Amino acid sequence: MLFSSYYNCNSHCYCYNYNKQFSISAAVAVAFTHQNDAVVSFPSSKLATSSSSRLATSSSSLSKLQLKMCTPITKVSDNNQLNELDDDDDDDDGLNRFVEVGNQLADAAGEIINKYFRKKFEILDKDDLSPVTIADQLAEDAMVSLILQNFPDHAIFGEENGWRCKHKSADYVWVLDPIDGTKSFITGKPLFGTLIALLYKGKPILGIIDQPVLKERWIGITGKKTTLNGNQVSTRACSKLSQAYLYTTSPHLFSGATEEAFTRVRNKVKVPLYGCDCYAYALLASGFVDLVVETDLKPYDFLALIPVIEGAGGVITDWKGHQLSWEASSESRPTTFNVVAAGDSQIHQQVLDSLQW
Repeated sequence: MLFSSYYNCNSHCYCYNYNKQFSISAAVAVAFTHQNDAVVSFPSSKLATSSSSRLATSSSSLSKLQLKMCTPITKVSDNNQLNELDDDDDDDDGLNRFVEVGNQLADAAGEIINKYFRKKFEILDKDDLSPVTIADQLAEDAMVSLILQNFPDHAIFGEENGWRCKHKSADYVWVLDPIDGTKSFITGKPLFGTLIALLYKGKPILGIIDQPVLKERWIGITGKKTTLNGNQVSTRACSKLSQAYLYTTSPHLFSGATEEAFTRVRNKVKVPLYGCDCYAYALLASGFVDLVVETDLKPYDFLALIPVIEGAGGVITDWKGHQLSWEASSESRPTTFNVVAAGDSQIHQQVLDSLQW
């Protein structure tokens, strides 16, 4: 099957075409690039086994997608300007390559997730009693395999398997949450998402929120406008907390001091709403809601959201108004964060004042 994808990024436009086949059959599941090089191969017998099953990666390397760049002609008056343009082009080429692979990761995870959505499968409980499924595990493994083939020196931190790297630290770290909103997934509600973040020296430079059932993909890139399926999106203006629409995953996740703080905010907004997990942040980036307030989020729950929210014109911080960050390494353990995202900086400050954190 031939897929053609087109993306527009400020004054640069590019396109790629590739042949892609991805199926999970009784014998084997294989993903192919346009040259039919095997990317990921795993027998279906392993799909039905225990939760510890892992994908077997083929020895064939992933061939690069054909990429055609078209940029406007620019007159350059001196060598210094030329060097600056060359540096900018190099940066854009690097980011475009990361986005290209990020799309591949979301595609691969989505193929697996859709195979299991609203199907019967075993549900296991992790140590923190949160649910995990074979879809979570296989989707993460598929993404890990693609990253290792494309960027063997990059590190990976996945929700299901933690740190993956031959070094103890790395400048580039991919942070993955294959299914953010597993409870929605296992109950057949298509308001979960796959979260993909790429950190450079601890800062998210790429964030992807992918909803494979609805076929919606938000992409945030540092310094660029956020897009939904290739079209730019933006948050909406809302200067008064009393006019705001607020989302949180569940009011039952707050307790003690966090419950009191959240209640102060909830009592001041126009409409409080519940559910959605990461999808609420995507709706905020698209200008449909104004606030998301949550507690006890792990880094893989929010790092991908940062470029998406900021690239749409919004603000996302902790409850003190501090920038969200996390240094990933082999020694790192995912700590919890209280997060607030707002489409308008004015109500962001009003929320901080109400939280009194």
